[in-house]
Amino acid sequence: MTAEGFLEGRRLQMARGVLLQCIMGGYPPARFYGSDDGDLALTADPQQIHRLPWSSQPRALAICDADELSGESSRLSTRGQLKEVIARYAARGLAPVVATELEFFVFAPNTDPTQPFLPPLGLDGRREDGHSAFSVSSNNGLRPFFSEVYACMAALGLPRDTFMHEMGVSQFEINLLHGDPLLLADQTFLFKHLLKEVALKHGLTVVCMAKPLAHTPGSSMHIHQSLVESASGRNVFSDEAGEPTAMFRHFIGGLQAGMADFTALFAPNVNSYQRLCHPYASPNNACWSHDNRAAGLRIPASSPVARRVENRLPGADANPYLAIAASLAAGLHGIENELEPTPAIQGEFAVPDSLSLPCTLHAALERLKRSQLAKELFGNEFVEGYVASKTMELTSFFDEITPWERRVLAAQA
Repeated sequence: MTAEGFLEGRRLQMARGVLLQCIMGGYPPARFYGSDDGDLALTADPQQIHRLPWSSQPRALAICDADELSGESSRLSTRGQLKEVIARYAARGLAPVVATELEFFVFAPNTDPTQPFLPPLGLDGRREDGHSAFSVSSNNGLRPFFSEVYACMAALGLPRDTFMHEMGVSQFEINLLHGDPLLLADQTFLFKHLLKEVALKHGLTVVCMAKPLAHTPGSSMHIHQSLVESASGRNVFSDEAGEPTAMFRHFIGGLQAGMADFTALFAPNVNSYQRLCHPYASPNNACWSHDNRAAGLRIPASSPVARRVENRLPGADANPYLAIAASLAAGLHGIENELEPTPAIQGEFAVPDSLSLPCTLHAALERLKRSQLAKELFGNEFVEGYVASKTMELTSFFDEITPWERRVLAAQA
């Protein structure tokens, strides 16, 4: 849209079906978004209009809500779904506080998708081999790239907490500062967009796939969650003596009740389950624990005022609005129904069948499609449309034969 049109308040409209467009570009049948495929209005959030600092020409980006022309939020909008969950907490005098940890890989350009990703050439002319995890120095030569990333974050008002080299080859992690869930979802979206744009300027490729490299840890988007009283700001997960509260237990119980049904929202792609098939640090379970990274729900070591629940299931490929909405909605379900969690686990443990999660996209979509809880929390229209779009993507994946199949199966009798 032109700057003049935007400043004049001209309404920008978009077909409803675009909210269900699959990643290959196609659409499910029109019955999933209204047979007329009428328009939605894109309503800019005045707090999320940004001049793009990496653009050589004046450009701005406005994060918008997708609203029906009658004025209410579209049920197909993931940002709208998150706002609705936040409003349900507000009606109880509560405000969720969220932080995201986003992992990503920085690679050399990859012009042939049949070839594996490679790390960039370092300043010493060699490619990183994975020995730089948590190191203060490396040969990757990415300092000019990260310097511009930091500058662009500052220009967009994205405060960062910690930044580190992760365990994978040319893999990094950023922790965004905790705050309002909608703000954190916006910031996570903006950061991912920023990363890719700045990488292109520097002749690099940033990949937020859940598992872009074999034999290498995948990329997560862990979500840290706590609840405070709206009036006082007190963390309701801790009582006056600093001990865990019933609300803390119920929140965990709700997450345990919803994680299997919502796995397709946290792990939305075929590749997502490649990350989850190696369980350490990417746990595919609904167990909970105090500071055990093998549990899907981890309670980090912290003071009572900072007591929180870390959902370790979402990957870097998850939609931040939808993943945060699903996690908070499950916790609220537990609070409303006073659900008690299973006992906490510690050390090495076997996952009970009742706490295991779907391990393929097909299984996750089947679970979501049958979920009454998902339909109660997000509405039939959203769940059915989401499943229809993701089923198209799964079908497209099965239309291709992988190199593994040709390499291993072709010689079989």
